[in-house]
Formats: sequence, C-alpha cells, structure tokens
Amino acid sequence: MRTEAPVEPISINVGRVLRTSVESLYCHLVTRPTGRAVRLAIEKKVAGTSRTALSVIDLSEVTVMDFSCADEIVAKLLMRFLQEDRPVDVLFVFQGVCSSLQEPIQTVLERQELLAVARDSDGRCELMGTRTEEQDYVWTVLEGRGRIVGAEVAELFPGSHHREALEELVRRRVAFALPDGRAYHALSNLVLGTP
Repeated sequence: MRTEAPVEPISINVGRVLRTSVESLYCHLVTRPTGRAVRLAIEKKVAGTSRTALSVIDLSEVTVMDFSCADEIVAKLLMRFLQEDRPVDVLFVFQGVCSSLQEPIQTVLERQELLAVARDSDGRCELMGTRTEEQDYVWTVLEGRGRIVGAEVAELFPGSHHREALEELVRRRVAFALPDGRAYHALSNLVLGTP
C-alpha cells in the first residue's frame, strides 16, 4: 500500500518566473520592483495548494541578485508564510544558491532573524540565517538522518534544550513535523520525496 507524501511538492524556477513576470531576457534580480514581482508570482503559484506544501525555489538560473531582491524574494516570502494568518501552509527550500547569491541572502536572513534551507547544485543542504548552537546541532542531526520518528527524539536528544530546539526549527519552518508528532523530517528528505 502506497502512503501519501507528507507534503505536496511545488517547484518554482525563478529564472522562468523572472522572464514571464517582468519580461526580462536576463536572470538579474537587481531592483526591488523586480524582486516584488517575482515574489508575488511565487505567492500566486503556491496559493493553490490545499494541504501543506514544500516549494523548491530554484535560483540556479539567477546570475545576479542584489540585497533588495534577496529581501523581497527570500526574507519577505519567508516572513509571510511564518505568520499565523498565512494564506496556505508552505515550507520553502532555496535551490541553486551559488556563491554569488549567498552573501545577499545570508545578510537579509540575519537582518530579519530568519532561517532558510539552501540546497546547492550537488544536492547538499545547509542552514542559512540566524540560529542558536542547539538549533544548528539539532538541524545537523536531523539533516544527517533525514527523518526522526517520535520514539527516537528522547534518545537522540536527551536534553530538553535540544528537544526545544527541534520544536523551534519546526516553528521556524526549516524542519517538518507530522501533525500527530509521529515523525520529524528534514526538508531535504521531503525534496527527495521520502515518506
């Protein structure tokens, strides 16, 4: 019997969005209005989900991104879907974050005290933004395992500070917990479609 994936996958290629929403031939994100147009197009695309979704925001075609676009596309997008009154339940992974995009993204995440999962071209994920040592440790363990079932949590994280960090990662939307608490998933695990 095949079980339903815990999240609905949505893939968004920012290069294509950029070409269609602002009719640009180049994948340069260098003005706030351009970033806003791309963010609104992403929000429109994820608005159709009826259950928790994982949106992979593919930045691999983006060659230049300034700080204002990083703020519009990454920070404001994350902030909107962190809110209790978010329009739909969506988690995000930013794929194709090359070295030239890391500084503006990291800077806006730190400025807004946000966290994001970035996936490089080799499929490795890293945590970007502000976090505590406990959150970093717990995320690394979860990322290494892919999934932790509820019964393993106390064994892997005997200290309450690590269990609290795990819950904080879920709240900050860089880890996913099934509603019944049976399992915690690394977002990379969900990108790969592992149930």
